[in-house]
Amino acid sequence: MDKRVLDASYPIRFCVVHFAILPTRPKEAANAYKSVWLPDGSPLVVTTLKVAEKLRKRVSVPVEPAMRYQNPSILEAMKKLDEQGVNDLLLIPLFPHYAMSSFETIVERVKTILSKHFPQWSLTTEPPFYNSPDYIDALFASASEYLEQDFDHLLFSFHSLPERHLHLSDPTKDHCLRVQNCCEVPSCAYDTCYRHQCFETVKAFVKKANLPESKYSISFQSRLGRDPWLKPYTDQEFGRLTAAGVKRLLVICPAFVSDCLETIEEIGIRGKKSFLDSGGSNLTLIPSMNEHPKWIDTLKGRIENFT
Repeated sequence: MDKRVLDASYPIRFCVVHFAILPTRPKEAANAYKSVWLPDGSPLVVTTLKVAEKLRKRVSVPVEPAMRYQNPSILEAMKKLDEQGVNDLLLIPLFPHYAMSSFETIVERVKTILSKHFPQWSLTTEPPFYNSPDYIDALFASASEYLEQDFDHLLFSFHSLPERHLHLSDPTKDHCLRVQNCCEVPSCAYDTCYRHQCFETVKAFVKKANLPESKYSISFQSRLGRDPWLKPYTDQEFGRLTAAGVKRLLVICPAFVSDCLETIEEIGIRGKKSFLDSGGSNLTLIPSMNEHPKWIDTLKGRIENFT
């Protein structure tokens, strides 16, 4: 029901959610989650809590993790910070790339809670870090042992977005997906363009990894509904790659800093089966950064710069 996720009027959101999604989606999601569930809960929550605990041991300020739609909630985390005497807040949205359905909705929710419950607090928000050297270093470090293996191709699979979200986030209203090679033509739209930022992440990564252009490609996963989403679609890329002779495929998902349903189940289980069924011999999912020391160092550095 978040208007930044499903960008329609309330009556339309209500009908879509209650009559199109809820009748089938919860059962499908529950079955998928069974395949990835950990003894302590959701992989995303478990990893995020562990990252927060490691940061607490390495920085001098209180650290609290929060989830946009589940527990620990943003309000719960902020109450804990308030009890520790916090009145100057650093918000680090754990999404490397800007999107209204991820980065923006977190920032706006925090602002809403601040204005209602903690109006005396000040807020500093870390911007998207899609091409920051420390993030690229951590991403590469977490993937380096897999890149040393024999592989035919590396697929960068990013979470997809409806194309209309790029139009809505475009401050010029006439650049994103409207100008030929829009992500290569300089524009102020880049600051809020998810697609451009994904491409920039790949550029920085392959430069560091010294990968030839023929050795990698980009796709977008997790689309929902009939509207056009960012292309090419990951599930369709599996067949294209095997048809092109790719047998040993590596897949990395840089939009996620922690492994979750979209990485473990969608790529590591369903995606692997699809790739093998289409003629591939092996698909290896490169884990997200999770608790990698370089990623902890990156977050620690952001906190220390703030303090």
